[in-house]
Amino acid sequence: MSARKNDPVVFHKLYGTRQPRAVYYKRDFLDYVLMIALSGLVVVLTYGFRHVMSIVGVALCAFVLAMFVVRHGIELRFPVILRRPQDVLSMFVYKLQNLSLPYLIALGLLLLENVLIAATPNLSHHVETMRNVALWLFYVHFLAITAFRTVILIDHLRKKEMVRDVLMQTAWKRVIDENTNITLEIVHAYCTGLLTHIILIAPWYLVIGYSKFSLIFLPVVCVIDVVIHLKWMKAINAWFYRDHWLGHNSELQFVYFHGTHHDAIPSGLIAVSENGFLEGFFRHTIGWPNPFYNPLIAFWYYTTEIKFDMDLHQYIPGVFPRLPEGSIERHQHSTHHYGPLEPYGFAFKLGDGDDYSWIPDEMRNAVKLDEQMGFKWDNPTFRRTKMLYEKYHKRTSKQQSHEEQSHEEQSE
Repeated sequence: MSARKNDPVVFHKLYGTRQPRAVYYKRDFLDYVLMIALSGLVVVLTYGFRHVMSIVGVALCAFVLAMFVVRHGIELRFPVILRRPQDVLSMFVYKLQNLSLPYLIALGLLLLENVLIAATPNLSHHVETMRNVALWLFYVHFLAITAFRTVILIDHLRKKEMVRDVLMQTAWKRVIDENTNITLEIVHAYCTGLLTHIILIAPWYLVIGYSKFSLIFLPVVCVIDVVIHLKWMKAINAWFYRDHWLGHNSELQFVYFHGTHHDAIPSGLIAVSENGFLEGFFRHTIGWPNPFYNPLIAFWYYTTEIKFDMDLHQYIPGVFPRLPEGSIERHQHSTHHYGPLEPYGFAFKLGDGDDYSWIPDEMRNAVKLDEQMGFKWDNPTFRRTKMLYEKYHKRTSKQQSHEEQSHEEQSE
């Protein structure tokens, strides 16, 4: 395990050609079309052609494809997936090599529960009731996160000129200028997040539809799932570093999996547990244990993790959801979205205070792994980002204070 923690050979292994990528180009058009077609196929096959999730998902696929043409243009080039079909096999090999013990235990526990249910048909498992509850939890989760994402959208549109102003002071100035239709960029980010969410929770929907859950086994299974997830929190940063590194250094994995997460503006609007469209489906099928938990536990972790990820991806200061004062200084993922490819891990530096003592050190001080791979905490991009937060947090705080004072005076 110690060798795995500090050996770049383990984390940076790549079969074939290394092609570091952070953005799409117009030459990616045909690959993007194929990726969107596969995304739409996943949605339709998962939810059913007439299901509202499929209708919304397919419409979103059409919108983001149109946005690719508007934002990048079209250049016809033989698709990378056809030029290097062997990379598809390599991708599955990478994912199997990167599987963690918590994932295997979660999957095994689900299979064991289904075997026991089948072996004890005379017991009152209330399978149909459990499935109905699971579906209700699934839809409540999706609607709650979508409502939160919509509130973020409204505030971005309300402050769209400030959004433009902030982005023009970052590496995003290559995309955003005075003539950019910032409203369209914001809506594109919203649709990116919504489509990613629909595809990411597809494995959970399939598990609900094709698995059985027992009311009798519920207490024991839930306790075991929580224990599994605590173990997963110790393993997830190393797992994510490896998968994320591949998402930026394998051209196939960037274009088909991770690229959409970087194609839209760096805002909470795009965030769905660090995933691109197809990437979320594959990560939560071959990698992430959440879909295999009991629906009660899956609901809790899916909702809290995606909400946290949306909060943490709000790299446009002064816009809802605002990161708390000082929070930006403990997280380096903003650096990844504002310039360098590093850090590849979660890059938290929460310290050892009582507020975070319940979090495993592998996650609490996740940046240690990136630093072992050569990342420097104090870097120019991070310093510029902190300056932007200091500038715009103060501006919006003063505006809010002024508005509250004016409201009080009017009331008097």
